[in-house]
Amino acid sequence: MAWWLWAIVGIAFLAVELATPGGLVALFFGAGALLVAPLAALGVDPVPQWIVFSVASLASLALFRGALLARVVRRPPVAVDSLVGEEVVLLEELPAGGEAKAELRGVPWIARTAQAEGAAPLAAGRRCRVERVEGVTLWIRAE
Repeated sequence: MAWWLWAIVGIAFLAVELATPGGLVALFFGAGALLVAPLAALGVDPVPQWIVFSVASLASLALFRGALLARVVRRPPVAVDSLVGEEVVLLEELPAGGEAKAELRGVPWIARTAQAEGAAPLAAGRRCRVERVEGVTLWIRAE
C-alpha cells in the first residue's frame, strides 16, 4: 500500500476517534497506520506493513487504553448533600453576616456564616464545619 494511503487511513481513524464519544479504540489504529506510513515510503513490502500495523495497533490498544481511559474518564459529580458536616478552612477573614473564601477538599468556595451582626469575625485559617449548601455557597459554623 502507498505511504500516502496509510497516512490518509491514519488521519481518518483519528478523525473517527474525535467524532465519537470516548471509546479510545480508533486512536490506536490511527497511530498504527501513521507508524506504517514511513515504512511504506521506504519501500517495505505490503505483507510486513500489514503485520506492523496489526501488531502495533493491537499492542498499543492492549497496553495503553486502560491507563488512558482512567485519565480522561469523568468522575461523577459530588452530591452537595454529602458536603454537610465537612471541615473547611477559611482562606480570608469572614465578617459576621458577610462572605469570604473557604477551602473544602482542596477547592475554594464562597462561604457565609449565619452569625448575627456584631459578632466577632472568623479569622483566616480557622477551621469550620459546613451547615448547608446553597448553589456554590457554603453556610458554615465555627467549631
